[in-house]
Formats: sequence, structure tokens, C-alpha cells
Amino acid sequence: MKHSVLSIVLLAFVFSSIASAQKPITLEQVLSAPFPSDLTAAKKSNRIAWIFDQQGKRNIWAAEAGFAARQVTKYNEDDGQELSDLAFSLDGNTIVYVRGGGKNAAGQVPNPTSNPAGAEQAVWTVTWTSGDPKRVDAGNSPDVSSRGTISFVKDGQIWLAPLDGSEKPQQLVARGRNLNPRWCPDGSKLAFVSARGDHSFIGVYDASPKTVEFLSPSVDSDSNFVWSLDGKRIAFVRRPAEPRDAPQGFFIAPDKPHPWAIWVADATTRAAKEIWHSSATPRASFPYMAEDTGGGVLNWAADNLLVIASEEDGWQHLYSLSADGGAPKLLTPGNCEVEQWSFTPDKKALLFNSNCGDVDRRHLWSTSISGGAPIQWTRGEGIEWSPVMLSDGQTFAFLASGVTHPARPVVSNFGASSMPALAAEAWPKDFPSDRLVIPQQAIFKATDGLELHAQVFAPSGGKPGEKRPALIFLHGGPIRQMLLGWHYMYYYSNSYAMNQYLASRGYIVLALNYRSGIGYGRAFREAVGRAGRGATEYQDVVAAGKYLQSRSDVDPKRIGLWGGSYGGYLTALGLGRNSDLFAAGVDLHGVHDWPTDNWDGKNIPPELTKLAHDSSPVTSVNTWRSPVLFIHGDDDRNVYFTQTVDLVARLRDKNVDIEQLVFPDEIHDFLLYRDWLAAYHAASDFFDRRLKAPEK
Repeated sequence: MKHSVLSIVLLAFVFSSIASAQKPITLEQVLSAPFPSDLTAAKKSNRIAWIFDQQGKRNIWAAEAGFAARQVTKYNEDDGQELSDLAFSLDGNTIVYVRGGGKNAAGQVPNPTSNPAGAEQAVWTVTWTSGDPKRVDAGNSPDVSSRGTISFVKDGQIWLAPLDGSEKPQQLVARGRNLNPRWCPDGSKLAFVSARGDHSFIGVYDASPKTVEFLSPSVDSDSNFVWSLDGKRIAFVRRPAEPRDAPQGFFIAPDKPHPWAIWVADATTRAAKEIWHSSATPRASFPYMAEDTGGGVLNWAADNLLVIASEEDGWQHLYSLSADGGAPKLLTPGNCEVEQWSFTPDKKALLFNSNCGDVDRRHLWSTSISGGAPIQWTRGEGIEWSPVMLSDGQTFAFLASGVTHPARPVVSNFGASSMPALAAEAWPKDFPSDRLVIPQQAIFKATDGLELHAQVFAPSGGKPGEKRPALIFLHGGPIRQMLLGWHYMYYYSNSYAMNQYLASRGYIVLALNYRSGIGYGRAFREAVGRAGRGATEYQDVVAAGKYLQSRSDVDPKRIGLWGGSYGGYLTALGLGRNSDLFAAGVDLHGVHDWPTDNWDGKNIPPELTKLAHDSSPVTSVNTWRSPVLFIHGDDDRNVYFTQTVDLVARLRDKNVDIEQLVFPDEIHDFLLYRDWLAAYHAASDFFDRRLKAPEK
């Protein structure tokens, strides 16, 4: 890699000035751009593939050589059937993928169109040249061996099928709920996680004698395994067993350290030993954020080195560790967080994105696994993520967005001075980039002195002395962060578009990064008293309201709230506790009572259950005066629909002004593009009626 700095000059991402007298934008326009995801590269050729969601029509796109993009599949309906788990065969001639979503607790896959024929989640293949998909079987989590066998999961069991479809799939019988099958490099063995409730094993299937063995089985929970580059060893994470009555759950259970260790096993003899373990401090706890947003807690790299994620220094960083043991070496220093990462083909270097030096954006970096100062490759006003190195070791692909342009796939090399985006033909001709606002960073403090970051979308063309209605957007997660540009997640790309649309309609919109989100360190994310432990992040919402009230361009009596999931929780909390400050709100699939059906955990002591209940919006219905719009899909697998049913019933008894929009058979992250449009149109109309002053 040449030590040059890559300057982002995406021609399609040039910022344009906003003309105050232009035609108003529509919600359809601002949500019209295709959203790319699942960018992946072939191992032996300079081929890449990704998924484009074009207004609900999800398809695989690909590019190679001169990188002229083309659409591979032809799914032409907004039918709510997701595409995921994209992977190439070893020769790069076949793409394996999954179509359809996972099952709910009742064993039903998402069917948001209420299609009486039903829906399924299945593994599919499509060749590089034909574009004619072939169904392998119902299932998910496919992995293709170097010998041309697909492993996948169906109903908690591992199945095997030939890539060419020459034989029917066969089940690999093993007790337990079996997950994450991965082939060794030569395709002779398959490892998987066998979950057994209060413990789990790493299983290894040997394809020649057709046997299953388990690596150093214990009472503990083993997971996150990786094969060595020669296929002779397996490294895995071991987390200690806990008593049956230990409180569990993310939102209510008391904070405590979650120690973990790394073991390395011989894949043939199954002999294993611990090579490293974390300290017993909270900061050294298992880095679950790396599973949620990163490139894996544990990776096997070149030179007998493992690359692990850890928050030991208070930030999510990457470390190298000898597979024989020793002390980890920090690879990505700084008071900033590494979020997504991948490896060069020789496994000697890392590509990653982080907010180092630019806390409210993401840029790309690289570093050697042997150490040395990381090299920054992108910078500026854009946001870059999902880097993958191509087989030539010099060309890399990634996804990038700007302030006024949503995400696009990009291909570049380490000496490039410009990077044209791929698939320009997929871009809508009337996308209103030149009529969007440039959000500004805002920094203010909560009542306890904690520094908070936000982005403010202020409409242009205001009259001197004019006071506008304002809105606070509250993200979900809560381990998310809103950025100074178009977001890298589909849900929040839509949210950013909605904030732009609301600004175009005259609202001043503030997107708040409240405590318990990512980007500002573990102490910020794991804030004391958050969620059902006291709702300390609510004071950040109040601080945002006070900040807006202090602005000369905001009408202090016309401030509203909107957000989804955890953002719906904070919206409802604000309307219940401070109807004097927040005049109206839109709550999308929000949490309203933490202990409802004990859905967040188990074994919670009575005093903590009470605290969780007191930290919930349902305890503030007596002071709730502001009107509210509830939006929820009744097949929500993240926040149960009963959360909204219960709160609506309570508010009706108090004669609170309620509106509702319910999507039958829709899930948490709306699968239908038309449901996103319906939800956002309803929210915009609601705020127009509730917050805009009547015309004189």
C-alpha cells in the first residue's frame, strides 16, 4: 500500500447551494434513492456484489474489471422480501444469498403484504452470467466451501447441499440449536455453534468420516469461532457460566462485568487451551457492539496472529494477539471508535472505518496487523463505510454518502484522486440534492454537565424575527449515532431523509445523540441509570428542548418529538413527563413499559422491576396532555405490539388526544417501501396540524 492520502472527490457528491425560491421537494423524491448494503468481494477475481433496495424492490447488483455495474436479479415488486447473507463461491462464478426474513416466536416468517400464499426464508444461488436464481432450500446463514458444498441453517439445524444443485439437501444431525456454520479453508471440515440453553459448544463436522466432535466441552458458553488460515486450528470465545437465578437482560438488569476468554483448539485432536482472558472490569467486558455493528469479535489473520475487538481503554478498538498467547497489541489507538473492519486478501492488513478526528462522521483507514500508525484514506464532508479489499490487493470498494446525497457503492485504489460512484443509472433523475439543507453540528450540555452532540436541520428562506416550529428526532437502538450526512443504515437513511423533508416544510429539526448511543466511548454508551435503570438519558431530551427554546428562530411553544423504537420510548417519555415543553409527538414502535411480560430479561428482583416500571412512559399518563400519533406494525419482533396496545388503552382513560396508524403483518424495520411512505406522510401531516400556526 502506498502511503498516500485519498481525497474524496465524488462528482455525484458535490455540494450545491440551496435556492430559497425553488419548487418544494416531495417525500417520494427524498426517499427515492436506492440504498446499497451487503457489499462483498470475490476471493480470486476483482468482482464485487451488493444489494440495492430501490423503493422496496431488492436486487443483487455486481461489477468487475472496468467496474460497469449491472443488475443480476430481477425482483420487481415492493413485496417486503429482504435479501441478505451475500457471498461468492471460491471461483467467483456463483453468488449465494438469502431471500426472506427470519421467523418470529410463533415460527412465522415476515409476510407484510398478507399474501395468502404465505412467504418463506430460503437460500438461493445465482450464477455470474445467467441471472436466473435457483432455490436451494428453506434456511439462512449459508457458507460455501472450497469444494462446492453449501452449509446453511434450517429450523436450528445444519443442512448441506451441493452448489450445483445435483443432489437434495441433507441434514447434519446434532442436538441443540445449531448456528453459524463455517467451512475450513480446504472444505474438509465444518465448524458450528451448538447452543444448549445455559451453555454452548463448538462442534466440528468432518466430511470424510461424517462425524461430529465438540471442542473442549464445558459448562460455559462457547461462540465466535474462527478457523486458522491453514485449517488446522480453531480459535473461539468462552464466556463463564452464570447461576440460573442471575438477573439477565440489556435494559433492566444491573450493570456488571462480563468477562471472556479466547481458547485455541486443534481441529483434529480437539485439544484446547486458553491463550488469553479479559480482566474482570466493566470496560473489559465482552464487546457485544462488535457483533452488532462491527467486523467480528475475533478474526484469524496472517503470521499466527488473531485480531480481537475490545473496549479495555474505554473505546471500541482492534488489537492483535498471538495465537499462542501473550499480551494484545493495540492497532487502532485514539479517543474514537472503530466500527466496521475487514482484511486484505493476504490477511496482513486491516481496512476499517472510524470517527477518529471527525466524531460525527465515518472515514476509512488501514493498518498493518503487526502494528504501526494507521493510515487515513478518506476524509472531508462525506461518510464512508463497509470497506472490502479486492483480490488484486490494490483495489478496494466501499459505500459512501454525503450531506445531500444518499449512499452509493464506490471502487478506488490507494493512489486514486477521484472516485466515481457505481450504478449511476440507478440514481433517480429528480432526486432533489440541490434543494436539501446542510445540517450543522450543535454541542450543548445536559443538566448533569454531560456534553451532547446533535445535528440541526434549519430551513432556508426564513424572515427576520420569524419563529418556526421545531422537532427533535430521537434515534433507536440505542447503540446508534446520527451523523452529519446520510446514514449508513437503511432505517436511519430513511430518518435522515425524513428530517430533510421536515426541514423543507419549515421545521427546525434537531437529531439528538443522547447518552447510551455509540460514537462517544463506552462510558457514554453504558451511562449509569440508563433505560429501565432510571432513564437518565431523558435529561438529554429535556436539554435538547431547552436548547431549541434558546434559539431566536424557534417558537418555544411549538416543539415536538419523533422517533422509533428506543426513540419512540423517549418520545413517549417526553410527552408524558413534559407536555409543558413538548407540544406533540410521533411514536413509532416505541417501548412503553420495560417490565411488560418481562420481555427484556428474567430473574429481575422486585425493586428493579419497580424501578424499570417507574422509568417507563406508562407511569406518566396522569401528566400526559400533548397529542400523539402511534405508528406500529403488529408483527414487530423487536418491540412487541402489546407495548402500544397497553399505552393507548391507558391514555384513552385520560382523554389524551390519540391518533394511530397500524400496519397489519409488518415488522419493526418496515419491509414495505409503501409503509415507510405512509408512516412518514402521516407523521408530517400530524405535525402540520398540531404545530404549524394557522395561516392568517
